Amino acid sequence: MKMTDNTILVTGGTSGIGRALAEALHDRGNRVIVAGRRQALLDEMTSDRARMAGVPLDLADPTSLSRFASVIRTRFPDLNVLVANAGISSMEDIVNSWDLSAAEAMVETNILGTLRVVGALLPDLKRQPDAVIMATTSNLGFVPKAVFPTYCATKAFLHSWLQSLRHQLRHVPIEVLELAPPYVRTELTGRHQASDPRGMPTDAFVVEVMSLLEAHDHPDGEILVERSHEERMAERDGRYRAVFSAMNPV
Repeated sequence: MKMTDNTILVTGGTSGIGRALAEALHDRGNRVIVAGRRQALLDEMTSDRARMAGVPLDLADPTSLSRFASVIRTRFPDLNVLVANAGISSMEDIVNSWDLSAAEAMVETNILGTLRVVGALLPDLKRQPDAVIMATTSNLGFVPKAVFPTYCATKAFLHSWLQSLRHQLRHVPIEVLELAPPYVRTELTGRHQASDPRGMPTDAFVVEVMSLLEAHDHPDGEILVERSHEERMAERDGRYRAVFSAMNPV
């Protein structure tokens, strides 16, 4: 992925990792389109950034996506990078008080939302030079944290799906990247996470990600900061059971 002079769309770009990525990519000389559900946050982000635009999008609403794709085609015909970052997460107690609707919402946003936005924009990306599809997964897609069963499973799905997408696009000039963050200080699971000392600071995470992208240091298309390596390599190194047990103490 080249680091400047792109037109980049970031879904889920108004908070957390998405926002930090959008701002970092903008500051490196790219035009950035931020997509999100909250117009006030879109306005806040774009108010003092000349080459950043906000476009409303609700990935759970197919009619919203259809309108969104039409707007992107009209206003940003040179779009060449898609960062599919939108995602939600919640804890689940399957044994005692399982709220199936919460699980369905995570599947809707994390899996179907990603597939829908890729499907809507892939025909346009195929016509662009230096095209990239990047999707945000998680190190929990490699080793799950059991209190987040559906969230972890959605990220495992995306990890697998991106491998197949990368293979199918091997003769098409589109680079397919997977960004698999560790536990980062965002509000993904609630406000407590944003100040949790166990989490990696968001700014430090994005600095490391930008460094890996600039160095093209992402073997097999996987962008892994140092903190993600233990989970990613657990099965390969014969440590899966130990890592799972450490993450899920009885």
